[in-house]
Amino acid sequence: MKALAAGIGIVFLSPILIAGTGMMLASSADAVQSNGLGGSCLTDIDAGKVAEQVGKILDGASGKDIHVEGLDLPAEQVPNAQTIVAAGLSLDVPTKGQIIALATAMQESRLRNLNYGDRDSLGLFQQRPSQGWGSAQQIRDPVYASEQFYTHLLKVSGWQQMTVTQAAQAVQKSGLPDAYAQWENLATALQDAIAKTFPGGGKDSDQGKKPSTSTTGCAPGQDGSGFGRIPEGSVPKGYAIPKDADPKARKAIEWAMYQLGTLYQWGGSCTNSHGPDPMGRCDCSSLMQQAYSHAGVALTRTTYTQVNEGKVVSRAQLRPGDLIFSRGTAARPEHVGMYMGEGLVIEAPRTTKPVRITPISNWTILAARRVL
Repeated sequence: MKALAAGIGIVFLSPILIAGTGMMLASSADAVQSNGLGGSCLTDIDAGKVAEQVGKILDGASGKDIHVEGLDLPAEQVPNAQTIVAAGLSLDVPTKGQIIALATAMQESRLRNLNYGDRDSLGLFQQRPSQGWGSAQQIRDPVYASEQFYTHLLKVSGWQQMTVTQAAQAVQKSGLPDAYAQWENLATALQDAIAKTFPGGGKDSDQGKKPSTSTTGCAPGQDGSGFGRIPEGSVPKGYAIPKDADPKARKAIEWAMYQLGTLYQWGGSCTNSHGPDPMGRCDCSSLMQQAYSHAGVALTRTTYTQVNEGKVVSRAQLRPGDLIFSRGTAARPEHVGMYMGEGLVIEAPRTTKPVRITPISNWTILAARRVL
């Protein structure tokens, strides 16, 4: 199988990728070190347009005259993306794994085969010889680097149930664990466009799904920052529950909003937050439980168990009513809030603080679940 992967890599390296590799060697000295790159959050990718432009580059057109949304050097980046997808197909890695690999390479190197990085990090995935990823020469080989990423990903227990950013972080162990999410839609579009150029490459059951265009909390105005400072216990001016919100999610959000301004109580049941008994007030998980209870959806009581409710969703696919988790770890988070759309979250934060609405930009999201 490994020989097959290497063979595929050689086939697809010629002639375009070989030329692209030459450009990489010449231009990587001008690249910005991956850990210092500022990402543009791409939440509404025109997948059809990406496929059209990627196809032109793969057919030999000059990348100098072709614009691919999200790529600043497509002549260099598209061939690298092609190698990553080819390696994934040859190793029978599912579509989601290929998307994770592409999103990781976008974050780590912007799909450039860098000859430097943080400490001894190198290549597309910024792998480190000192951490056992291989020699510097091996890591600079895009086929080898891609295979190594997939080998490590496939060893992660439950990776297919994780969000893209969680799975990427499980492999990379980055100091910026949430940064991979911003590339999910672009990675999805690239994978779809490239896989279709290979025999049988578009037959995966996940294939053909369009990137989400939901409000995700990436760009200004979508991360809640456009509302400015939000006084605790108040609804920001101009906010309304999105019209396309699920009716049950709408009811849960409305009920949670009625609790705004009531003080947090650890262990509180959230059954009478406006009443005189402190234990009737809300903590973070009881706010979620009771909000959904009033919408006819039963949830368990604690953050530790709610993180297993419903199904996993990525930050790029958040919808109003989704539960988002922070603090602690992805497997055992210590805080939960409810996404409201428009880049906002309602939460019962901590002792001495009231139930409030905060921008999602304030959150370090470890996990997200859809319970409807």
